Order: sequence, then C-alpha cells, then structure tokens
Amino acid sequence: MATFTDVAALIPTLCGQLSDGGDVELAQASMMLMTDADIVRVLEETADLAKQIEQIQIAAAGVIALRSRREQGHAGLSASRGHRSAAALIQDVTGSTKADANRTVRVGEALLDHPESGPSDDGVDDQPSRDERPSAAPWFQPLRDALRAGCLTSAQFDAIRRGLGELPEVEADAMDVDARAQMEEEARSAWTWAAERLIDEAAERTVEELWQQARTIRDLLDPEGAEARFLERFEKRSFRTYRGQDGQKRASMVLDDEGDLFLESILSAALRPRRGGPRFVDSEEKVQAASLADDPRTNDQLAYDLIVDVLRAGALADPESVFGTRQAGVRLVQTVDAAGNRAPVAHSEDHLVAMPGTVAEQYICDSGFVPVTVDACGKPLDVGREQRFFTPRQRIALAIRDGGCRWKGCDRPASYCEAHHIDEWQRDRGRTDVDRGILLCRFHHMELHHGGWRITREGDGDFVLHHPSGESSVLRDRAVLAYAFNGIDPPPKRFRPAA
Repeated sequence: MATFTDVAALIPTLCGQLSDGGDVELAQASMMLMTDADIVRVLEETADLAKQIEQIQIAAAGVIALRSRREQGHAGLSASRGHRSAAALIQDVTGSTKADANRTVRVGEALLDHPESGPSDDGVDDQPSRDERPSAAPWFQPLRDALRAGCLTSAQFDAIRRGLGELPEVEADAMDVDARAQMEEEARSAWTWAAERLIDEAAERTVEELWQQARTIRDLLDPEGAEARFLERFEKRSFRTYRGQDGQKRASMVLDDEGDLFLESILSAALRPRRGGPRFVDSEEKVQAASLADDPRTNDQLAYDLIVDVLRAGALADPESVFGTRQAGVRLVQTVDAAGNRAPVAHSEDHLVAMPGTVAEQYICDSGFVPVTVDACGKPLDVGREQRFFTPRQRIALAIRDGGCRWKGCDRPASYCEAHHIDEWQRDRGRTDVDRGILLCRFHHMELHHGGWRITREGDGDFVLHHPSGESSVLRDRAVLAYAFNGIDPPPKRFRPAA
C-alpha cells in the first residue's frame, strides 16, 4: 500500500512540503503555514486526484456488477464472496453508505458499452436494449464522455442520468419501421441535447438542482409522460402514524408533487427569516422576523408547531395569525403563445418543479393569474426609472426569468431572493428595469455589496460576476428555463409518441 507521502507527492502544491514518513498531522501543520491561495489550490488538486481515483472505482464497480448478475446465482462474483449484491460488496470494501454504493453501481453499469449484453443461461447472447443498439450511441453518451474527461463527478452524472430517466416508449403498432425509427431518433436527439446542456451547467449548480432541472426538462420534452408520472406519484401519497419503541407517537408522509410544494411553501412562509429570506420587508414583518430569530425553539420544533397550528386553525384561520404577513402558496409558471395556446407542462416558481398543464388550469380557476409578457427567451418587458424599487409584478418577472439566486452554486429559490440593481440608482443613474436587475439570495446580495464584487451586463447579453481580484465568470441561465421559453438555438423537438 502506498505511504502517505507517496500520495502527497501527487499533489503539486503539497509536494516537497513533507519529509519521508510524514503523516496527516504533519501535512496539516504544513498547510497551516500556507497562503490562502495555496491552501485552496491544494483542495482543488486533491479534488482532481479524487475524480481520477473515483473513475477507476466506478469502472471496477461496473465490472463487478456485470459479473454479479442475478442469473449467475451463487456463482456470481458478489454472491461467491458472501454478498447479496454488487452494491453490498462495494459498500463492504469501500466503507461507503448504501446509497453511495448503489450510485457507484448505477454509474459503473452506465459506463459499460452494453451492460446487459453477454451470454445468458441458455448460451444465447442477449439483445441490446432499444436505445443502445450498436448502430447508435446511447443518448447519455455525452455524460459518459464528460465523466471520463473529469468534467462531471459520479454524483453529477447520476443526478442528470436519473433525472432525465429513460426514453419514452413509442407505442405505434400501425407505424412503419422507418417512421418508428425516425421518432426514436428524434427522442434520442432531444435527450442527448438535454444531457449536453446540463453538463454545461454542472459546475454552476448543486447536485440536487441538477437532478431537479433534469427531471423538469424530461417532463417538458415528454408532456404526455409527465402527466402519467405525476399521477403515479399522486397515487403513492400516504400519511401514517405509529409508536416508536419509546412509546412516543411518530408520523411518516409520502408526498405527491403538489403536496410537496404546498408544504414547503407553508414552512418557507413561516421560517424564511430563520432560513435566510429577503431583508427588504415592511416594519411589521421585520418585527415578526426579529421575534422569530430570537425564538429559543429549533427549526424542527418551529416547523412542528406550525403544522399543528395549521391543522388546528383549519379552513377558518386568519392567514396572518399563522403565517405572518406573507400567506403561503404555490405559484406556477405556464407559457402561453400569441395565439393563446398554453404549454402542456408548467413549472413552479420556486424549485422549478414540473407540473401538468391541468394542474395550472386548476390553479387559474381557483386563484386567477398574473400575466407577464416576455419575449421568446423569457425576457420580461421593462418599466423604466419611475420608481426606486422593483414593483411586485417586476419581482414576479425576475422570478420567472431567473428561477432563484443567480450566484454560482446557489440553489436558493426565488422566494428567498432579493432584487439587485446592477447599476446603482444614484451613481450610475440606474434604471429599475428588469433587464438591469437580477435575483440574489440575502447572503450573496450582502456578499456582493460588502465584499467588493460587481455584476455587469452588456445590453441583453449574459450577466457577468466580477471577483474583487479581477477574475470574472458568466452567471448562466438555468437550462430548464431556457427550454421552457424556447430561448435555445436550435430548439429540439418536444417528443410526442404517436397515439
């Protein structure tokens, strides 16, 4: 086994800092003497090294999974070593969690050219799956290439792969072979485009947001399947109570998509000051926010008390007595073209969760709607310099366009964000136009103003974040919003299987 100094020698910034026989404690002492730039560089170099090691682990996991297929029984690799599955063997060897081991197996199998092919029990080679025929690379080939090139981690690969799911089945018995093949190719191309777009965003988004964007894009590409998946999750909803071994009553819930968003909106409305919500509120809400911040209860206790209060109050509750000045609710975004045709899939303003168009119609019937006129790229109209602050309708427009905090790596939803003027009101004679505003969460808004950062934009180009050191980076649009508003070039066809 390699010594610690052998491994440290693979990290350029750390190499030469340790003597032979050095250990972790000595390395830590050496790093305490490093500059900020050097210590960050050590972290970056170890992350690159970890990616390379992870690739080898994933490749090994894929082969182990292939040699541990269920049909091989006790003769399979994992079973012959006393394990129920390849994931169990990997978990035992690596000391990882069950979830991490399962992910490693999934990614390892996906990297194999034909993980399901090979001799079966009857000695006949299995046929490759529909989207993995030798004549065409699978739709997730860009994900494979990006992982092997070190542009994706296994967690990012798995999030995108699982979020986009499988290609829709083409159920068209009367369709001729050529038409069926063309439809399958269109679907494969659309899913490949989505994978490529999300690979570009991987460095800007958290793994959780990558998964959510992939799932929403899948529903936008396949609206018929989105309705079926929504109803399937709806049927799984449940609530049950039980007693633990200590005798205390407990509860467990399985939420459908709409229930999940509504429950989260209730918790957000009440706990936003604790979770880092916007600062620019009226005096009454500011007093309530201060009271909540000083409350000795934990967030979990506050959440419990809130849910119980909602249940007690029921339909007759005064919203302000439970939620404060901001009533809870879910806001959906649905595009409507100039002819009045509504998109078959909508998405939530917070978290960008896809919803069938029928759910949006139900919300319109119950609560009405706020029209926001945008161009083909989702850019709302401007209103000029008449007021200092963004109006409520402009805030809605910013939420529709940005989908949450635009800072790199931040996944705070729109309801937690503040509107930032990229041109200062007095110094730059800045206009309160939507195209000169951008959503930032409270933390990043304060970081920008107090840390020497700047955000600029040339015309209707990209927003650019400037580091105090002079470095800059583009604040990318979220891929799911680019697709929802057809602001992509060229736009892939929405895949619709024949009836």
